[in-house]
Amino acid sequence: ALRPRPAAAATPPVAGLSARNQLRGRVIAIRGGGVLCEVAIRLADGQEIVAVVTRRSVERLGLAVGRDAIAIIKATEVMLHS
Repeated sequence: ALRPRPAAAATPPVAGLSARNQLRGRVIAIRGGGVLCEVAIRLADGQEIVAVVTRRSVERLGLAVGRDAIAIIKATEVMLHS
């Protein structure tokens, strides 16, 4: 389960975005060699989040293992099932 992180609240959000959920972490893996890549980011509390992005976006954003990154989450709906 995701837990609130005081550091995230203290860090200014990326300007110009309506997305409120911005989680800072470090890239720990980039997998995939085709058009799409899976980028894994480890957050400060040890949790990991994975995003699928285009290879071009990885290059344009300068994402690389060991570099800091921000996972920006924008969702209009969250569904739960048990």
